Amino acid sequence: MNSLASLVQALDANSSQPLYQQLQRALRDAIEKRVLGPEDALPSERQLAADLGVSRITVRKAIDGLVSEGLLVSRQGSGNFVSARIDKNFAKLTSFSEDMRARGRNPHSVWLGRSEGTVTPEEALKLALSPGTLVYRFNRLRYADDEPMAIELATMVASCLPPLAEVGESLYASLESLGNRPVRALQRLRALLLNAEQAKLLEAKEGDAGLLVERLGYLRDGRAIELSQSFYRGDKYDFIAELNAA
Repeated sequence: MNSLASLVQALDANSSQPLYQQLQRALRDAIEKRVLGPEDALPSERQLAADLGVSRITVRKAIDGLVSEGLLVSRQGSGNFVSARIDKNFAKLTSFSEDMRARGRNPHSVWLGRSEGTVTPEEALKLALSPGTLVYRFNRLRYADDEPMAIELATMVASCLPPLAEVGESLYASLESLGNRPVRALQRLRALLLNAEQAKLLEAKEGDAGLLVERLGYLRDGRAIELSQSFYRGDKYDFIAELNAA
């Protein structure tokens, strides 16, 4: 806890920002910088208040705010813990790797399959491609640290990527290397129950709740180049969206 204490020593009672917001920011930084990792326990509210020289009300307000954000989990009788769940902003077009790194997690993938072929009728319809167009298909198990988070099936227009053997672990990085990173996407989210194969890969139980995210990504000129399906563990992933009045 010494490293965390060093982050919150900057609390300034003379600042125009309320102390609880300063504490929230310090704890948020500690989580994002991996000073506090998933499932790590915070000191008790009484201990935090004593260590920081603030009131328990200040600590409680700070923690309540981070619980509302999904960064902390409060467990009655046990205390407050860093959440192991991942929040995905549904309004921001980012890759899985970028999402994980933003939350201080280390992303990596295990290839389940990669191949090239011509578009199927369904792919041709969704991607607005001519019959016979060459595409690459990628099947990966996506991890945050050592925890499986998602199974991803992606179809990409081959002309937008390097040769298949040169495509690295990050598909978006490979697309970006040729100036073909999507700038817009349509996404659909729906609930499902994990089947036996999905549950085994995600270290869950058959019939557990899952989330399916279908994405259709577009270039700036309006061409669709990415069609993907990602199956997430429902107990590990939250999707959020910011809504504004028209």
